Amino acid sequence: MREALARALASALASATVGPVTPPTATPGSPPAPAAALALRLSPGTARPGDLLLVTVPVKKAPAEGRIGDKALRFFRTPAGHRALAGLAVDAEPGEQPLAVALADGTELAGALQVLPPAFRERVLGVSKRFTSPNAAAKRKMKEDDRAFNRAYGQAWGPPLFTRNFQWPRATEITAPFGDRRVYNGKLKSQHMGTDLDGRTGDPVQAANDGMVVMARECFSTGNTVILHHGAGLYTAYFHFSRTDVAEGQQVKRGELLGAVGMTGRVTGPHLHWAVKLEGKYVDPESLLRLDFER
Repeated sequence: MREALARALASALASATVGPVTPPTATPGSPPAPAAALALRLSPGTARPGDLLLVTVPVKKAPAEGRIGDKALRFFRTPAGHRALAGLAVDAEPGEQPLAVALADGTELAGALQVLPPAFRERVLGVSKRFTSPNAAAKRKMKEDDRAFNRAYGQAWGPPLFTRNFQWPRATEITAPFGDRRVYNGKLKSQHMGTDLDGRTGDPVQAANDGMVVMARECFSTGNTVILHHGAGLYTAYFHFSRTDVAEGQQVKRGELLGAVGMTGRVTGPHLHWAVKLEGKYVDPESLLRLDFER
């Protein structure tokens, strides 16, 4: 099976297909399958570093194996067939990444994703020195927070807990997009791994989709924090709340109230920092909103 997948990857690189893929290769001795019936669907066909991708294979039986670039795909069952989510790293190199899927019957499907150059900006911020030069007590708190984040993001992989598309947690202005290079007090410290949404202290924040609350706690840098697990290795995180209205272990529905905008943690003013994580990698929340899970 790995040899079949390798052949499909080689085919993808050789054909230089962009977006939706090349016709499948039929299993020896079997009648050829209609190309349209077994064509992979990659959404979107082009992407930038940090984007989230959705691969759809219209088959009832789970694919035996799949890869995009060097990343293995994990498929889940939907009415459209089987799907897999994949995320591009923020430092992904521009160019083509091959996409290949080997079906259970030996059929090979192949294509390629065109990765565009990044378009991240640089932003200069001023924050309290207690956040850029934390004392011993703050460092202990940060270590506790790291352990809590690791537990929250370490849920067992399973099928999606949602069936509808994702929505904005707040309908408002974006004040800082995903990928900003952050310079704090004159020193490059980090890259912004989320999207900041405008708001006043006390404004409501809603769940972007159905899921389970896997964190509801106060953290040193992110303030009052809520993390939802949506299944399929996908999480959404909500930082800097002034008030938290859910508890760990609680099931929530899309649009349900999670808490309120605030300015707790490392902030320069009240806002919502909204983050999306897929299998250990932060991705652009706006790219999640562009995916159609209902099709």
